[in-house]
Amino acid sequence: MAGVLSGVRVLDLSRVVSGPWCTQILADLGAEVIKIERPGAGDDTRQMGPFLEDADHRPTNNSAIYMACNRGKRSATVDIATQEGADLIREMARDCDVFVENFKAGALKKFGLDYESVRGVRHDIVYCSITGFGQDGPYADRPAYDFVMQAMSGLMSTVGPREDVPGSQPMRTAVPLTDMVTGLYATIAVMAALYHRKATGQGQFIDAAMLDSAVAFNANLAVGFLLNGKVPKRNGNTNAVVCPSDVFEVQDGEIVLAISNDSQFRSFCALIDMPALADDDRFRTNTLRFSNRAALYEIIAPPLKSAPMAIWVARCARANVPCGPINHMHEVFADAQVHHRGMAIRLPHGSGQKVGLVRSPINLSRTPVEHRAPPLLGADTDAVLTELGRSPQEIDRLRKAGVI
Repeated sequence: MAGVLSGVRVLDLSRVVSGPWCTQILADLGAEVIKIERPGAGDDTRQMGPFLEDADHRPTNNSAIYMACNRGKRSATVDIATQEGADLIREMARDCDVFVENFKAGALKKFGLDYESVRGVRHDIVYCSITGFGQDGPYADRPAYDFVMQAMSGLMSTVGPREDVPGSQPMRTAVPLTDMVTGLYATIAVMAALYHRKATGQGQFIDAAMLDSAVAFNANLAVGFLLNGKVPKRNGNTNAVVCPSDVFEVQDGEIVLAISNDSQFRSFCALIDMPALADDDRFRTNTLRFSNRAALYEIIAPPLKSAPMAIWVARCARANVPCGPINHMHEVFADAQVHHRGMAIRLPHGSGQKVGLVRSPINLSRTPVEHRAPPLLGADTDAVLTELGRSPQEIDRLRKAGVI
């Protein structure tokens, strides 16, 4: 069955994470995505391990991060810094609906691949430019990476051990969160622009900035500051809004409890054989529990340590008390629910192997996602150029000249 974006053609000049995350989602939804990579080297992430190994156990340029962000695309190698290479890109753009890039603001103008130039060959193009800081402002020409964006956006200031813990520091997330969030916002913007084009025949320019996206992702923490001027602090794993919501020690490890209302708290008190605790004047409401958190934690710690993790998770599930284990990655993919939902998939890859990947979390009843493995570097160069009308001899000449 054709995907919901079947017939949409995307020219993808993005690399690393933010842009590729966006175009991967578009590919999952059925768009044809042509990823442009540097001849010989490819996307920067092809050099960032760990790597898929070949039959002789040697590392290839198919890295985990590349394969996590480029599912379902075609790969064509073109050196856009050459005149012939830039001409090829503009020629490809004539037959594309969407153009995605994540170079620094204005960097593609010298190659004739900026919005105005591309619009000159495809008047209704949806052109999405993903940058660190946006197209304007005092930082527009600065380079940007996820770590910097997590720091500048305020996200890191609220993640990590409490500030009164000796030696504590703000912490970033292990995955490049601001890259991925920007990719998600960019995908939404592209879809909205395509909807607008269908209604009006007009393309448009999308200015997607990592800093904008990360600041917006602060959500209630940012709005709380704007409402009352109070600067949110790091709380470790302790929820700053509801209580008890934290990591708790049990007999054989740790669990997370996320009790968010009085009814759940009452059920939890019954589970630990302390039903009267729910009516204690210190803990009757969330506000009171939050104010008396230290006393509450001291009371509930001993009964929680009396049973192992699996017992508490099962008991809480039966009582509708939000609770879960802190899984390591091997435990994630051994989890019954994750297994049932088929989150781990194996797909045939151009290397001749079947590779393990994570499926798209998008589940559509009429137009389901069709998963295809990420491409080998330049695997589709000849096919893409043939579609442009280039002969085998011309393709060979371009390759020898270093253009492709």
